[in-house]
Amino acid sequence: MASELELAAARRLLAAAGSLVVLTGAGISAESGIPTFRGPGGLWRNFRPEALATPEAFARDPLTVWEWYLWRRGLIDAAEPNAGHRALVTLEQRYERFTLITQNVDGLHDRAGSRRILKVHGDLWHTRCTGCAYQRKDRALAYPALPPPCPECGAPLRPGVVWFGESLPRIVWAEAERAVAQADLLLVVGTSAQVYPAAGLIDLARCAIEVNPAATPFSSRVAVALAGGAGEILPALV
Repeated sequence: MASELELAAARRLLAAAGSLVVLTGAGISAESGIPTFRGPGGLWRNFRPEALATPEAFARDPLTVWEWYLWRRGLIDAAEPNAGHRALVTLEQRYERFTLITQNVDGLHDRAGSRRILKVHGDLWHTRCTGCAYQRKDRALAYPALPPPCPECGAPLRPGVVWFGESLPRIVWAEAERAVAQADLLLVVGTSAQVYPAAGLIDLARCAIEVNPAATPFSSRVAVALAGGAGEILPALV
């Protein structure tokens, strides 16, 4: 667990920074009870998520893919933002120049009150068409038919997330790279720092603080590495 000396050092860096970027991963959501992407999960224990989260899987069996995503929506809908999410809202209010970059698709940052968010892996509460430009915010937990048809062209709708084999949204990714490169400080929260290209953002930072229960490949390279969960460490920082 992070020591008081380490926390004090991190607080000094936060106080001295004129601009802040936060990068979050699955760890902060796990503290709200959201299973990590590769974690075990009841109904889907016989399915590999990696085999469902691909364009090829959707083309082959859109019904099963949509059932899995609706199951995930149900889990997330029953969860609540935790103290770590709320602490990041407090930090956002303190900095005129602030950006929250998240790898998570669950929308818990939005529900906590964060506003300046870049979602590099998309949004589970967003639906888009496979045949035309139609897209919408979508909090449905069930549909009359699966896959749901596009109201504009009739083609199947799909979850608005980035699947394996797909590129990250170009404009969002460019904004994320620019934000990290220009910020005084990067706060990395709840990520193993092993999923690229998102983990590559850490290399762009002038100075970084890490918050994670376990050491990562970047722990020895950041200014301060705080061992612990986001729900405990972030409130202690703010």
